[in-house]
Amino acid sequence: MPETPELLVVGSIALDTREGPFGKVEEELGGSAVYFALAASMLMPVRVSAPLGQDAVDKVERAFKGRQIDTGLIEVIDVPTYRWTARQEHGHNLDLGSSDRIYDRWQPHVPLDFAGWAFVGSMRPDRQAFAMHALPQTSLLAADAMLSYVTAQPPEAKDVLRRSMWYFCNQDEFAALGGVEPEEFRRMWWLEGLVVKSGRGGVTAYTADGSVHVPALLKHPAFDTTGAGDSVAGGMLARWLSTGAERGGLRDALVCGVACASLTIEAVGVRGIASATGVLLEERMAEVWECLRQES
Repeated sequence: MPETPELLVVGSIALDTREGPFGKVEEELGGSAVYFALAASMLMPVRVSAPLGQDAVDKVERAFKGRQIDTGLIEVIDVPTYRWTARQEHGHNLDLGSSDRIYDRWQPHVPLDFAGWAFVGSMRPDRQAFAMHALPQTSLLAADAMLSYVTAQPPEAKDVLRRSMWYFCNQDEFAALGGVEPEEFRRMWWLEGLVVKSGRGGVTAYTADGSVHVPALLKHPAFDTTGAGDSVAGGMLARWLSTGAERGGLRDALVCGVACASLTIEAVGVRGIASATGVLLEERMAEVWECLRQES
């Protein structure tokens, strides 16, 4: 049998300051690359490319310990790690600002002639575009949106969208990008797939074959919704790739993504997804499948 293509994530590593129903946390490990890698690594090996300050090296090592995560492309830079501040209200994060000087000193490193699947997570759009330009031979190239950058840098954000084969965004980001009807938006931007995340409304993927919807799993607490979207992407892409990447496997992949998001949001920061196991993921997927059966 042919080898399964590699999976790569290029994105952010963050130290977050956040307030919400859980109280207030400071210097909490987060970032798109971290959540994606922790979700994906329950299913298959994943390579990570991201900038990292010396101030977060120990936290990343602890979070990734024992996981199938290759950190060889993470660049440790003598600049503070990316900081993000937010307040959670009604299950949504209100962005209160960030400090992203580290991006001025970092050019994404990617494997030479990489031909596997790559996910370019939310970060400053010029760094996203740089990474995507360096990945011309990928068999699937996906990217994610971040509302603050979409609204502050719309031309750069749309350049990322233009370069994508698959694109992930939530309802607010979709609207900020001018989206009204998802299938029309997908065709206008020549996307192979569009994944729209709707929080408690679940996740819907749009392709030329039609739309596939998977409901959110509401029976478990949504304690901290940060990282849910990155976990959806990590679980979905890793599951789909590791099971053969057949068109008919998209629903199963989305079920896995929703299960990963559920494991993420039931604890603060990365604690939930970092402590999850393959067995727990399979159990959570079974619960999502049961929700689907009840909807049908």
